[in-house]
Amino acid sequence: MDRLWSPWRLQYVTGAGEPRGCVFCEAQAAPDADSLVVHRGRDCYVILNLYPYNSGHLMVVPARHVATLSATTHEERCELMDLTRLAEQALTEAYKPQGLNVGMNLGRSAGAGIVDHLHVHVVPRWHGDTNFMTIVGDVRVLPEDIGETARRLRETFERLARA
Repeated sequence: MDRLWSPWRLQYVTGAGEPRGCVFCEAQAAPDADSLVVHRGRDCYVILNLYPYNSGHLMVVPARHVATLSATTHEERCELMDLTRLAEQALTEAYKPQGLNVGMNLGRSAGAGIVDHLHVHVVPRWHGDTNFMTIVGDVRVLPEDIGETARRLRETFERLARA
């Protein structure tokens, strides 16, 4: 039997090292070099998912700790959508996906892993990216280190935001 080792997932599956506060609030307070934030706007920011479905899995997040779309301000909603559009452009340029999943999970029953801080997932997709490893092995195979993903996307966001 072959084994695929992914020791970084132990912290995730055991809940060890779970932050005491909100992961999104903590991430935006850290310097970009120490976090997974790849772009900052005025009211929202873009961050990589620490446990991605695919390389490049981003989330667009309001800076303010708010749980629902209906609790956001007009300005937050506008920037949330503007940055989601920018995320689409950045991922398309950097990864050339064949499609994208874009969505929100509002509430635990809807699949939200982080219930109290609204976020929009933007996931690049390719034909055949869902394979037997996820189904049989309960494992995802990611071809790129998350630090390299952050570096690549920070450069792309910076260039696109200036255009």
